[in-house]
Amino acid sequence: TKVYPMATLGAPPQNNKHKGGRTTLVVGENCTIREGVTMHVGTDSSRGETTIGDNGNFLAYAHIAHDCIVGKNATFANQATLGGHCEIGDNVYIGGLSAVHQFVRVGDNAFLGGCSAFVGDVIPYAIAVGNRASLRGLNIIGLKRAGLPRSEIHTLRKAYKTIFDRSRTVGENIEFAKAEFASSPTAMKIIDFIASRGKRHYAVPSLRAGGGDDADDED
Repeated sequence: TKVYPMATLGAPPQNNKHKGGRTTLVVGENCTIREGVTMHVGTDSSRGETTIGDNGNFLAYAHIAHDCIVGKNATFANQATLGGHCEIGDNVYIGGLSAVHQFVRVGDNAFLGGCSAFVGDVIPYAIAVGNRASLRGLNIIGLKRAGLPRSEIHTLRKAYKTIFDRSRTVGENIEFAKAEFASSPTAMKIIDFIASRGKRHYAVPSLRAGGGDDADDED
């Protein structure tokens, strides 16, 4: 891992509940941590560790707060910011000047647009953007780069439309989707992500995006 000047790794958490106990920051292999990046240790009132996966690329002045979990192959553009206790999946891109609220989860292969505020969970494979961000479709470019077959991308499109069909409740949509897409591991990752949310808030498609048709073209 390469660490550039003025990065601050392992500083105390910005959390008043922390009482000064010994906690840790763990950074994986082959990461790039650019100028002014800050990554804080965990708190002694929570999981006690902040964890960064392998192959991360953290551009200047990005911030990762206490007790976060960041997966492999993450990219944080300049001044991308995580509040405490966030869980970020593998292959996630977070645009510059964007902020992720504390306790928010972001699924694998999601793309979070720049200058955005994320206050709810973002499902795997999605694109989300905006002030109090909404979903704008699937991250088709990211899925292609990850080598997902075209047939599986089409299945994900269908699953996305089923899950966010406004004519039924989310609970009904999830049950329909479980039955229809049980044979698709990628679709089930989205379904399981939402089903495990409990009472958590999560990002949904904007009215403008409609079911994602205009937001995730493969062109």
